Amino acid sequence: MAQEKTYGQLRVGLQKLKRHRLAMGALWVLFALYFSAIFAGFLAPYHYDNEDRSLSYAPPTKIHFFDENNRLTRPYVYRTEFSFDEFYNRIYVEDTKQKHFVRFFAKGDKYKLLGVLSADIHLFGAEGGRIYLLGADSRGRDLFSRILYGGQISLSIGLVGIFISLLIGLIVGGIAGYFGGKTDTLIMRICEIIIVFPSFFLMLALRSIFSYSLNSVQMYFVIVCIMSIIGWPSLARVIRGMALSLRQREFVLAARALGVSDIKIIWRHIIPHTFSYVIVSSSLAVPGYILGESALSMLGLGIQDPYASWGNLLSEAMAISQIKFHPWVLIPGVFIFITVMAFNLLGDGARDVFDPKMEIGRKY
Repeated sequence: MAQEKTYGQLRVGLQKLKRHRLAMGALWVLFALYFSAIFAGFLAPYHYDNEDRSLSYAPPTKIHFFDENNRLTRPYVYRTEFSFDEFYNRIYVEDTKQKHFVRFFAKGDKYKLLGVLSADIHLFGAEGGRIYLLGADSRGRDLFSRILYGGQISLSIGLVGIFISLLIGLIVGGIAGYFGGKTDTLIMRICEIIIVFPSFFLMLALRSIFSYSLNSVQMYFVIVCIMSIIGWPSLARVIRGMALSLRQREFVLAARALGVSDIKIIWRHIIPHTFSYVIVSSSLAVPGYILGESALSMLGLGIQDPYASWGNLLSEAMAISQIKFHPWVLIPGVFIFITVMAFNLLGDGARDVFDPKMEIGRKY
């Protein structure tokens, strides 16, 4: 009965969330970002490591929709060539003698669709040329393609990291609050030891434990573990407080009287009553995981080139000169900003819907 009531409250809360325009707008933005990351191989015109050194820091490609006689035609781009100015900076100009028509569903680099199916069809491409929607990086790689592929790492780390933190926090916090006594004291002291350290410096210290020769796949799991270690104590403390009050409720006392084991009581009766808080906490905590991965990768301690993440893409923007001459290197930061804002807006909307204190505040 208690579980049915909890799930019923969640359904009512989700219905209210659908009427929260700002939160739903943020949810659609996140859906678009995750969709683009999942299907990055198809949406991106090139593989993340496809490079052309002769087009280093090439600016965004101009797409033409009208020909020389100002007549509407198939979209096309010109081949880009470079020369040097008096300060030996590259200047890119269009070679108007060569047209490269933009083609949809074009063949290109091979990739794994959904990580399983081999494919080489891309949403668009330039016949015989290169198209850079957002410019190129220092090695002439398409920044748009690398941002899409980078989203696979940066966005997934947030979800995987928060899932592990929630799982640990729910179990540990539930055990501490339900049993109390020495168990509670020991677990809470461990949480406080972790929380007392500044999270960023603790993240750097944990990163230094692991070898710097790890490949990017291994580094991905290392970062997830680091983020999870830092994230679970604060959640466990809150769950512990909720469990302390829930363990004296009638349905818990009735289950204990019927001989239900402590583990089943925690899992079936205590934890389900924390779901509304978990939903709010998760949506507000994910940006911290994304920013943590971005910070490590930007400092060269996370995902390494040639693999792409939004953090290591931003590493090229650490020099003022690069931002001055190639401002498009800041675009990955825009994606990080949009993602963090979307999660925060979604979290605020979820808090308005699921927090009963907010509901009482609106009435008065």
